[in-house]
Amino acid sequence: MPLKKPQKSLKKWTAQKWGYLTKSDKKKPRSKRGRYLPASVRKGMTASQKAYENRRKRKASKAGKQFAKYSKSTRRKVRRA
Repeated sequence: MPLKKPQKSLKKWTAQKWGYLTKSDKKKPRSKRGRYLPASVRKGMTASQKAYENRRKRKASKAGKQFAKYSKSTRRKVRRA
């Protein structure tokens, strides 16, 4: 039986190897974690872009928000990934 659209989407999402932008591999507390992005996007970002995205996410988290919008360039990269 062929996969339905949501199943295809989930399969693609799983293959993208999502992870955090943090510098170390150690698991940090939720308040210290940054962005959660696919591996291809993480590799293509500069250090300053990573820092900016992490600051943006942490600021939103401190304000009690669950979601923080991606910057324009990151949003484009995530859509292409």
